Parts: sequence; C-alpha cells; structure tokens
Amino acid sequence: KPGTVGCPVPDTDVKIVDLESGKKEMPVGESGEIIIKGPQIMKGYYKKPEETDMVLKNGWFFSGDIGKLDDDGYLTIVDRKKDMIIAGGFNIYPVELDNILFGHPKILEACTIGLPDAYRGETVKAFIVVKKGETLSEQEVIDYCKERLAAYKVPKQIEFLDELPKSAVGKILRRELKERELAKMGVKK
Repeated sequence: KPGTVGCPVPDTDVKIVDLESGKKEMPVGESGEIIIKGPQIMKGYYKKPEETDMVLKNGWFFSGDIGKLDDDGYLTIVDRKKDMIIAGGFNIYPVELDNILFGHPKILEACTIGLPDAYRGETVKAFIVVKKGETLSEQEVIDYCKERLAAYKVPKQIEFLDELPKSAVGKILRRELKERELAKMGVKK
C-alpha cells in the first residue's frame, strides 16, 4: 500500500505500544512506538548493557519509531520518538508539520522542531527556505498553517534561512537545528 512500509515478514511480530509506558498495545489506526520481535532482532549492543536494556525488553526491540498499523496489518511510520514534540500535553509529529509546509507554493524546504517552553512544555519552531524570487512573511506561514492544522500544532516561531543543514545524501538534519537552537537558549542537552 502506498505510504506504508508493508507488512511484517514471516516469523516477525510487530506491535504498536503507548509512548509513555510502552506496555499498552494501541488500537488499529492509532500511533505509538513500533516494537518488533523475531529471529532477525539483535541480541544487544556490543559491550553496552545499559543501552541494550533501554531498547530490548522481554525479547521486544523498542525501535524509537512512531507508527501505526491499519486493518490489513500494513505499517506506516509516522516519525521518530525523539523528534516528537509535546506541547500542552499534545503529541505533535514534526514530519506532519513539515509536509504541510512543503505544500505551500512559496516554500522550497521546511523543518520543524520542538523547543523548551515554560508554559507549554515545548513549542513548535519552523525553519523555512523560500523559493527563489518569492517573498513570504511569518504571518503568511502562520495563517497557512492555521487553515490546515489544529491550533496546538501551528508553529509559534518561524525562522527563514537561505538553506537548511543537510547530510551528505541530502537529508535535512533536524537534530543539528535543534542543537543550535538549544545552544542559543543556553540549554544543555
């Protein structure tokens, strides 16, 4: 099915569990952490028992990916757990916000992150690269998002950049943007 990563291979079990405890299995169609059990799952990290204990529990590998299963057993990956933004008690997936921003006719590239916020826990910041020859204001971006997103998902901060940091293969480096912003705020990771 388009948009999915398919179904588990034979002898492999996949579950979607709640993000908080990792113990409650989520209903079909609801997002949670993807956990996997099967013969191809590693036994652990080499000489790193603490890290192994964080990801392997009762034979299940906790992937750190957020996903959901559909009625036919097809798996869709939604985002990475460490990238998820929790604002005012709501889970916000940056990839969803990025995809909305990519839909704007004047936006070439976009990347959203969560930053510490005293009131909401985290707040959403969007980094945007505008297409050549176009102009775009913060308010235009916010209005565009308000038409397409729930109020709690709308970015509260917008920063325009000439380019976004990328890996050697062209993947936007969300973590680098977040680390830069946390350093500006004086927050140690």
